Amino acid sequence: MSRSVVINKTIEDNLRSYQIGAKLRALRLKKSMGLVELGRHTGLSPALLSKLERDKLYPTLPTLLRVAMVFSVGLDHFFADESKRHAAAVVRKNERIRLPERPGVADVAYHFESLDYKCNDRLTNAYLAEFHAVDPDKLRPHQHPGSEFLLVVKGKLGLRIGVNTYELESGDSIYFDPSVPHTYRRVGRAPCQAMIVTAA
Repeated sequence: MSRSVVINKTIEDNLRSYQIGAKLRALRLKKSMGLVELGRHTGLSPALLSKLERDKLYPTLPTLLRVAMVFSVGLDHFFADESKRHAAAVVRKNERIRLPERPGVADVAYHFESLDYKCNDRLTNAYLAEFHAVDPDKLRPHQHPGSEFLLVVKGKLGLRIGVNTYELESGDSIYFDPSVPHTYRRVGRAPCQAMIVTAA
């Protein structure tokens, strides 16, 4: 057996112990997301993602980071010792990554930044969202399981939850069931930001 074959086998054996594929699959299923949908968010093909989940192929770090960003986790989620969990995780303002509501679309209702992506196995997800003025007829309702809490920190925000509409100003907050289709949009010209916390 050649030296290169031995090295490759050693690398594969060590990578297998991290169970990267299983962790990728668990993140996707936790969000009730299919391979096609994950492919749209990451720019990776469903076939490639399937191979990664089944450990038929090991991802490069940039590829793994694309997936990690979708699920608001850090790379350490895939390589951390499961027996050692973070008691605290600080995310500096300049470390946050700004992402659009929907990838590959110019006219979106908001951009968001994860506030807690460094913490592994968290029970909630916290975001800072910046909302834009969008034609209400062009808004696309979305829904997800769990619960959602939103606090407006700047400006005025319009929400539609099911058949109900709300307008919240700075300092106002709302808790609602996000399994009901909902949309957000900025009201007026002033900048609008809100902190959003979701829980599965």
